[in-house]
Amino acid sequence: MRNRLWIAAACLILPSARAGEGPFFITYTHQMEEPGNLEMSVKNVTGKPAGGSRFWGAATELEYGVKAWWTSELYLDGQTTADENTVFTGYRWENRFRVLPREHWINPVLYFEFENINGADKTLLEVVNHDGEDDLSEPTADARQEKKREIEAKLILSSYFKGWTLAENFIAEKNVRHEPYEFGYAVGLSRPLVLAAKPERCNFCPENFQLGVEAYGGLGTHANLGFAETSHYLAPTICWTLANGTEFRVSPTYGLTGTSAGFLLRFGVSYEIAQFRRAAQKLFRDGGRP
Repeated sequence: MRNRLWIAAACLILPSARAGEGPFFITYTHQMEEPGNLEMSVKNVTGKPAGGSRFWGAATELEYGVKAWWTSELYLDGQTTADENTVFTGYRWENRFRVLPREHWINPVLYFEFENINGADKTLLEVVNHDGEDDLSEPTADARQEKKREIEAKLILSSYFKGWTLAENFIAEKNVRHEPYEFGYAVGLSRPLVLAAKPERCNFCPENFQLGVEAYGGLGTHANLGFAETSHYLAPTICWTLANGTEFRVSPTYGLTGTSAGFLLRFGVSYEIAQFRRAAQKLFRDGGRP
């Protein structure tokens, strides 16, 4: 117990490192977590579907750099809906593997995730198949009875050119017991306001702000691949990084089709602890002594 307390204290004083996700909420780039670093973040989404109550979905993330080419992440999901229950909706374990060690014009990353969630999950971390506004209107008590144990894979392609980051994700998802193969996509484009950083630490320097836009949606199943009756969204994004490494992100999200939720608001905060592994090993080796 004493060791755990010292580790928690170390999290508050260790130096932070700037995270590499940029302003996106859905789209992944080729940036990986630095080996030994731990990023803690919360992604939130809120909306009010037609015929339903306002909801708030939250995903708490712990992202760890295992190797320079391997990043692993644990999600804990929950949601609350007005006039209904607040529930824990499950967990996800993802792993990303960078294929090429050096920067190229296109940088591929392979993504694999196991999801153990239920139908009441409203974190909306991806949109596949015919996911739509109707799924957000179902009463929580009924929706949570549906168990979703799924395997998800993504092909992530990302490019960096003169300060611009362009990323494309193709998503494939399959229930481990049954159901068809489900597909989706996400595309994002972002850039910091300026590329040259000032030598002094500051909170409001232009280089601390990144602007972007992402589009994402469902592509049906292997039996009816395409855009028919699928949901699609367009979302401008902004990311503000403080001098201590804390990041704040906001993204108003607009539904583009009749099956989409009309409007969603995403917001999140993250903080990255540099060389968490080294500090934790030292604390355990020293028996918890500061």
